Amino acid sequence: MRLPRKLMLAFGFVAVLLACLAFNGLASTSKISIIARAQVTHGVSGLSALADVISQVKEQRIIVYSHYNAISADDSAKLEKRLADAQKALSDSVKDYGKVGQQDFPAETTKLEQFAAALNDVNGRIVELRKTGDLDGTLKLIKGEGKDKSHDLIEQVQTLTDLTRKLSSTTSDAADSAASWAFTIGILLVVVAFASLAGVWMLIDRRLAKPMDKLTSVTTRLANGELAEVPAQQRGDELGEIARAVEQFRSAAVKRAEADRAAAAEQREVTEALDRSLKALSAGDLTADLAGGFPASYAELRTNFNGALASLRALVGAVRSSAMAIRSGSDEIAHASEDLAKRSEANAASLSQTTSAVSEMDKRLQTMVGAATRTVTSADGAISTVSSGRSIADEAMNAMNRVSESAKGIDSVIEGLDKIAFQTRVLAMNAAVEAGRAGEAGRGFAVVADLVSALAMRAEEEAGRARDQLTATQADIVAAVEMVQKVDGALANISDDVSNVHGLLGQMASDNEAQSAAVSQINSTIGGMDRATQQNAAMVEETSAAARNLASEVTVLAEHAAQFRVGDDDEQRAAPVRRPAPAPARAPVAAAKPVTPKLNGNGQLVGSDGDWATF
Repeated sequence: MRLPRKLMLAFGFVAVLLACLAFNGLASTSKISIIARAQVTHGVSGLSALADVISQVKEQRIIVYSHYNAISADDSAKLEKRLADAQKALSDSVKDYGKVGQQDFPAETTKLEQFAAALNDVNGRIVELRKTGDLDGTLKLIKGEGKDKSHDLIEQVQTLTDLTRKLSSTTSDAADSAASWAFTIGILLVVVAFASLAGVWMLIDRRLAKPMDKLTSVTTRLANGELAEVPAQQRGDELGEIARAVEQFRSAAVKRAEADRAAAAEQREVTEALDRSLKALSAGDLTADLAGGFPASYAELRTNFNGALASLRALVGAVRSSAMAIRSGSDEIAHASEDLAKRSEANAASLSQTTSAVSEMDKRLQTMVGAATRTVTSADGAISTVSSGRSIADEAMNAMNRVSESAKGIDSVIEGLDKIAFQTRVLAMNAAVEAGRAGEAGRGFAVVADLVSALAMRAEEEAGRARDQLTATQADIVAAVEMVQKVDGALANISDDVSNVHGLLGQMASDNEAQSAAVSQINSTIGGMDRATQQNAAMVEETSAAARNLASEVTVLAEHAAQFRVGDDDEQRAAPVRRPAPAPARAPVAAAKPVTPKLNGNGQLVGSDGDWATF
C-alpha cells in the first residue's frame, strides 16, 4: 500500500472521530438552544404577559372608583377614555399570552380570555350606570359583580402562573439532563480521539519516520563519497522508490569517478605540454609551438594555441618595424616644435605689453563712468525729494479742503442750534402766557419759563459768535490753500529743472559707458589674443616635450621587441638603437598683466576664432 493511502486511512479515522465529536457538540448545543428558546418564549414571555394582565385589572379598578368619585364632566370624560385604553390594553395582554398559553394550557387560557371579557363588560356597565346618576346602584355594582369579576381574573392569572412555573422547571431539568449526556459523550469521544492519535503517531514513526531517517543517513554518506548499502529497496511504496533511485545514483557515482580519473590523466598530459611551451614563451621564444600527440579532446586547444603564437610572432615583427619608423618621425617633430616655441614666445611678450596699456586706459574710463553714475543717482534723489514735497503739499491742500467742508457742516449744526434756541424761547413765552392764565397756581411755572427763555436767548448769542468765528476760520483756510498751491507750483518748476539736469547727466553717463565698453572690447580682444598666444606657446612646448618622450618610448619599445625570437629575422636584435638627446630647458613665458576677458553669449572669448585662424 502506498504512503498517501496509508496516511489517508489513518487521518481519515481521526477525522471521523473529530466529526463525531463535532456532531455531538452541535447536536447538544442545538437541543439546549431549543430548550432555552422555549424557556424564554413559554416561560419569561408568558409570565410577563400575565403580570401585564394583573396590572391592567388593578388599573381598571382604580379608574372605576375614580370615575365614581369624579366631580366634573371633564374628569369623567378623561377617566372614561383611560378606561377604554385600559380595556384595550387588557385585551392585548390576554391575546399576547394566548399565543403561548394555547399551546401549553389551552383550557385555562380560554377561561382567562372569558374572565377578561366579563371584567371589561362589567366595568363598562358601571361607567354607563354612573352616567345616569345612580350613585348607590353604581357603588353596589362596583363592590359586587365588579369585584367578583376582578378576583376571578386574578385567580385565573395566578393559576396560569403556577402552571407556567412548573413547566419552566420541567424544561430546565430536561436541559440539564441533555447537557450532562452531551458532556459524557464528548469526554468519551475526546479520550478515543487522543488514543487514536497516539496509535497513528506510533504507526507513522515505525513505518515512515525511522526508515526515512536510515535512508537519509545513507544518502548523506554517499554524498560525502563513502560507500554504503542502501536500505528499504524491497518496499513497494514511495520509500522503496526513493531507495532504488538512491542506489542508481550510487552506481552512477562509481562510474563517474572512474571517468574522472581517466580525464585527470589526459589533463595532466596536456598541462605538462602547455607548461613547457609557456616557459619558453616567457623566456622570449615565440617559436615554441605545441608538438607531439595530444588527446583527441584537446586537439582544438593545440591548434588554437599554435595559431595564437603565430599571430603573436607576426605582431611582434610588425611592432619592430613600426617602432623604427615612429622614432624617425618623432625626431623631426621635436625639432619643428622647438622652432615654433621660440616664435610664440616673442609674440606673447608683445601682446603682454599692449594688454597692460589698454588695461590702464580701461580703468580710467571706468572711473569716469562711476562718477557720472553717482551724479545721475544724486539727481534721481533730488527728483524724488521734490516729488515727495509735491505729494506732501497736495496732501496738505486736500486736508485743508476737508477742514473747509467740515466747517460748512459745523455751520449747519450751529444754524440748527440757533433754530432750536428760537423755538425754545417761543415755547417759554407760551408757557409764561399759560402760567399767567393759571394765576397764583402758575406763578412758579412762570419763573421757570422766564429762565428757559433767558437760556434760549443766551444760546442764540453763543451760536452767533460761533458762526462768526467759523467764518473767519474758513477765510484763513482759503488763504492757506492758495499758499500751498503756490508752493506746489514752485516745486513743479524745480522738478522740471532737475529733470533737465538729470537728462544731460544721463547722456554723459551713456557716452562714457559706450567709450568704456569699446575700450573693454578692445582690451578683451587683446587679452584673448594674449591668452591664445600663451596657450599656443604652452602647447608647442608640450608638443616638443611629447615628441621627445615619444622618441624615447619608441626606442625602449624597439629594444623590448628585439628581445623576442621570431625565427625569421633575428639579426635585427643586434641593430644599434639611437636615443634622442633631451632638448635644453626653456625659460617660462612671461605672464601678462591680468585683464577682464570679454565673453560672448556662449561664455567664449570674443574674437578667439579669428586669432586661431591667423595663427
